[in-house]
Amino acid sequence: MSDDIVLVTGATGKTGRRVARLLRERGVVVRAASRSGAQSFDWTDRTTWEPALRNVTGMYLVIPDLGGPRAADTVGAFARQAAAAGARRAVLLSVPEGGAAHEHVLAAERALEHAGLDWTVLRPRWFSQNFSEDFLRDPVLSGEVRLPAGEGEEAFVDAEDIAEVAVAALTEDGHAGWHYELSGPRLMTFRDAVAEIAGATGHDIRYVPLTPEAYADEQRAQGVPEEWVRLSVGLYEYVRDGGLATLSDGVQRALGRAPRDFSDYAEAAARQGAWDA
Repeated sequence: MSDDIVLVTGATGKTGRRVARLLRERGVVVRAASRSGAQSFDWTDRTTWEPALRNVTGMYLVIPDLGGPRAADTVGAFARQAAAAGARRAVLLSVPEGGAAHEHVLAAERALEHAGLDWTVLRPRWFSQNFSEDFLRDPVLSGEVRLPAGEGEEAFVDAEDIAEVAVAALTEDGHAGWHYELSGPRLMTFRDAVAEIAGATGHDIRYVPLTPEAYADEQRAQGVPEEWVRLSVGLYEYVRDGGLATLSDGVQRALGRAPRDFSDYAEAAARQGAWDA
């Protein structure tokens, strides 16, 4: 057993729960924090910070509003408090460079870097698991994935790879001071991804490209708040315009192996019943 205690924020999320599992498999004590968990934690309620940080040696940080104007202040204050409490390592789940909120994201990353911790920043691409565990699952189940991403390419990355890189940075030497750009091994369009899921499931599923205006109207009709409509339109626009049409070697650098391919993810998720109605 390790003497380390690692705080995992966002412990019920796609990466957080995987980080927690992998840490426990290594014998590390995990303090899983969330608003509704046994360790109550809320980024907007600073009275929850001290109990969550007590005796921790490392932290996995997932900030819901990392692209917001107050993120840098929140990250900096929390990281400084953690360092003062004795924490040594911190891994921040960030986002790829570029995009509308880039300035705020970089400010948040810099706030962590100047807090007195051994820091590592992860900048993953779109999670493959968005199709099976998040907002794209229902469209897959409906048989039509209707998005304004056009034929823009993306290098979808497996959440298992993200979690493995995070755990390596939290438990091994050699990762401090790195910005790891994490992508899958190949560029794909959303059309490609949907076709692979269709092949893995044996279901008739098709990708339907929409204009940003048509997509926004559909989202509003489904009751999606306007703030989220604008945010999602902007994210898909970045993909459509080629902003993410590059590959990175972060997984290889951190783990010494190639990242998992999307087809492997789709086949495994199908076997596990991810898209069973």
